Amino acid sequence: MSGPLHGRRILVTRRPEQSEGLTKGLAAAGADVVELPLLEIRAPEDTGPLDAALGRLHAYDWLVFTSANAVEAVRARFVALGLSDAAVGRGTAVASVGAATSDAFRAAFAGGDVSLAPAAQFRAEGLLEAFRVRGVTGERFLIPASDRAADVLPAGLRDAGASVDVVTAYRTVTPPDLAPRLASILNEGLDIALFASPSAVAGFVAAAGSRAVAFPAGVIGPVTRARAEASSLDVKFEARPSNDAGMLAQVLAFFAPLG
Repeated sequence: MSGPLHGRRILVTRRPEQSEGLTKGLAAAGADVVELPLLEIRAPEDTGPLDAALGRLHAYDWLVFTSANAVEAVRARFVALGLSDAAVGRGTAVASVGAATSDAFRAAFAGGDVSLAPAAQFRAEGLLEAFRVRGVTGERFLIPASDRAADVLPAGLRDAGASVDVVTAYRTVTPPDLAPRLASILNEGLDIALFASPSAVAGFVAAAGSRAVAFPAGVIGPVTRARAEASSLDVKFEARPSNDAGMLAQVLAFFAPLG
């Protein structure tokens, strides 16, 4: 297939169901897209804290989702516990980090709606700024998150006067066969790897070893950029906005002058 990315071999490191728009866009532009999820999503070893928090959801003013994975994990526990989702997005307000997470929430909780999301920065910093603008003093927040989640949003909300409970909703683990699979892909050659989280960067570096040094990378946002640069990857660009469309635009802009 011809196109502006013809001849470019690009590694997409998210799960296929999370990166469908990006992979389709890359392929339509002529790229040879290689998909290798660097992380697997698993339930917490102990769902007790999450279950207890969901059981008292009425006590919170806000339920905050920072990823579609968190939405799916919470929905799974609602079903397992036989909880009614009538209050989700109605009695307890819902905040989302961005459009993809909002769409996942609406699909999982029919009739619920998202009350607050960033206007442009589709990441924790953008959501935090949106909350700071409206004010959160005295409000109670529940944030179901990854076991590797950064503390940016909870810390910022607490600094702004909110009470925040963070509970592990899911774990991110490295696939046991990642190293040999990645080695095979690297042996065939890649032009760039695209990363959507600091955890994905960590998984790539651990699996690639010395081959990760100065490897060309595109990243979804500043937190992932910081982790990539600290891990000696060669960050070529950062998605703007921080979503699949922003990533695709940056890939096209980066490779266009190179022919």
